[in-house]
Amino acid sequence: MSTTTAVPGTVLLSGIVGSTAYGFAHAGSDIDRLGLFATPTEELHGLRRPAESHVTTGPDVTLHEAAKWCRLALSCNPTASELVWLPDGLYEVRTPLGDELVGLRAAFLSAPAVRKAYLGYADQQFRKLLTRDTADPAARRRAAKHARHLVRLVEQAVRLHETGRNLIRLPDPERIRELGERIADRPALAEGLLADAAERLAGPGVLPAAPDLRPVEAWLRRVRAAHYAPPREPLHDPGTPVQSTGGALGPTG
Repeated sequence: MSTTTAVPGTVLLSGIVGSTAYGFAHAGSDIDRLGLFATPTEELHGLRRPAESHVTTGPDVTLHEAAKWCRLALSCNPTASELVWLPDGLYEVRTPLGDELVGLRAAFLSAPAVRKAYLGYADQQFRKLLTRDTADPAARRRAAKHARHLVRLVEQAVRLHETGRNLIRLPDPERIRELGERIADRPALAEGLLADAAERLAGPGVLPAAPDLRPVEAWLRRVRAAHYAPPREPLHDPGTPVQSTGGALGPTG
């Protein structure tokens, strides 16, 4: 990665996401980075669970541990999922295990999860629009941003549902930008978009009813095996007997 974010593990896949990936970026836009990492497997064996996410601002970087990213992707979280659908030129770290993950990205998809996640996120953007005082220039700019992302989300959802592919780099970002400006001034215009998307997502599509967990589980186990380093020294004095209860407590009286 081109950042200095300290991660207690190995970054497997990372890239530039957000407005730059969608084609919305302009001069002065922030550059958002997203990635996933593998924590050392032995760190998962202790009492304390290691942090599953690392987030920094300035630069804007979000990194999820491999298992957490998989859980997010299985729920079709739009923000996390886009990592495996980026154009090749936007990846900054792409390891062999990261390539494997990109190769099995369709296994994470399911029609109910796409419908719930994408429409849920779009509805959040719509509700933010309703609370913005667009008389304030800064609030008006934020409203336009919410509207752009609302349009993006419903279009990505319908495309996923009907084709099984997530097109991150939008084919006509200026059209979405212009539509977002109109919706920012008249939020009611978004109601028709949301209703149409909900109807199409309820209709026939190509996505399965549930994700395919087997390749996801197999990939995560390969990650754990690849990042396991057994302790070099014994954890106890070899001359001291180690007593075990066999996993159960015997009678005490």
